[in-house]
Amino acid sequence: MAKARKSDTGLHPETLMMSHGYDPFLSEGAVKPPVFLTSTFAFKNAEDGAAFFSAMREKDAKQGGLIYSRFNHPNLQIAEERLALYEQGEAAAVFSSGMSAIATTIISLVGSGEVILRSQPLYGGTETLITNSLQSLGIKTASFVDGLDIDSMHSAATEAMTLGPVAMIFVETPSNPTNTLIDFELINRIADQIAAQQSKRPLIVCDNTLLGPVFQSPLVHGVDISLYSLTKYIGGHSDLVAGAAIGRKDLIDSVRSARSAFGTHLDPHSCWMIGRSLETVALRMERATENARKVARYLASHPRIKKLHHPEYVDNAHYRATYEKQCSGPGSTFSFELVGARDTAFEFLNKLNVFKLAVSLGGTESLICHPRSTTHSAVSATLLDGLEISEALVRTSIGIEHADDLIADLDHALRD
Repeated sequence: MAKARKSDTGLHPETLMMSHGYDPFLSEGAVKPPVFLTSTFAFKNAEDGAAFFSAMREKDAKQGGLIYSRFNHPNLQIAEERLALYEQGEAAAVFSSGMSAIATTIISLVGSGEVILRSQPLYGGTETLITNSLQSLGIKTASFVDGLDIDSMHSAATEAMTLGPVAMIFVETPSNPTNTLIDFELINRIADQIAAQQSKRPLIVCDNTLLGPVFQSPLVHGVDISLYSLTKYIGGHSDLVAGAAIGRKDLIDSVRSARSAFGTHLDPHSCWMIGRSLETVALRMERATENARKVARYLASHPRIKKLHHPEYVDNAHYRATYEKQCSGPGSTFSFELVGARDTAFEFLNKLNVFKLAVSLGGTESLICHPRSTTHSAVSATLLDGLEISEALVRTSIGIEHADDLIADLDHALRD
């Protein structure tokens, strides 16, 4: 179960997701927020229009107001306020996708000639963005694989500083698809070491998609910005695409300014759907996690499973200590390696009936895919080999179906 925590109001996030940031009596008493399908907003007078634009330029939301839906709109504000509360952050910015959240955040906070120190593995889209697309903007990068080894991270940080000033440490924990962990305490130590040598502390940014906001709160552990693909667990129904950045207000203000310039905001209807989904995210994640535990228990003893990458089945003392310190549950996305090669994995996948063969994760339905040929297909084979993302590895996201049906489907597919 997720650890219970209360906000400054004395209420738990699960309670506040039903009402926070919305006054029914500003919308004819409607219990649920309406979808505000408008591109622009009327000013009461010319002075208000001038004041609202001035407040936006000065990043002073308290003195501002609604202007134009590329900048702000009611459904966006409701979703952002609720996400910030759940993640225990000062502010949030919602985007048109997880990748637009990542790209806009990085471009707004890292300049040409600066360096990103990143963990590996990362989601394939993030890896491609950092190593390929950002290079054309003059942003450099260095990486480390073992997020539990201070010496490995220190060596990577030393290499990064030879390339230029390190502006950001970007981590994904647990990682997609192998559930490796990054020790937040060690990452903060590395950030301090870098700051001592270059005078400016790099920002720590964490992709929290796999466990947040229910089972992990990076901001509590010294992370500056927590990033999401809201498409996944928070959206949770495989019916929308969205992303978010959550953290300190001054940082999110900068990210929002870039979002307004790039136009990477999220539309009102999708924001409304995010608000709907936040009401049930804890219920869905807890049920899916319990299902995943049962599936993992079945797979752990199966003779055709070579390795299981589930957080509760990793035989490493530092991993276990980090998991218990940072996480309150394992989530429901994990991978496992079959005995064999790509043809073995494909044969197994093609026999499944209940599981849907699709990328993405965190929906109410159980999904399964072959990372090497799909989500991570743009990553070099050499790197994938070093990260234990083999041709026989499959990744699954367990949903909220009956666990016995999921196990029976796997059992059928694993038969010779």
